[in-house]
Amino acid sequence: QVQLVESGGVLVQPGGSLRLSCAVSGIIFSIAKMGWYRQAPGNERELVASITRGGRTDYADSVKGRFTISRDNAKNTVYLQMNSLKPEDTAVYYCTSSRNYWGKGTLVTVAS
Repeated sequence: QVQLVESGGVLVQPGGSLRLSCAVSGIIFSIAKMGWYRQAPGNERELVASITRGGRTDYADSVKGRFTISRDNAKNTVYLQMNSLKPEDTAVYYCTSSRNYWGKGTLVTVAS
């Protein structure tokens, strides 16, 4: 059974930092392309960042320079380090493996 479990979403002030984690089981994590998507109320789900098995990364223009995706194959975990957070980053953040499997999401709220 494939499971992706996100954690780390909280209320944070603008300008703050947060690290999301996604623990993965049931797949060969080391060869999987992993990604983070987000969905704000009234909006479609959008790609935030992705990372290949070789470590190549890709980011949405809106988060470049602020967010960093990384992976720890020994822990079957993918991370999203978010810095300089803005209110428009408020959304439910989802972890995905090649868009075939999805977690249930974790809510990030950026507000003062």
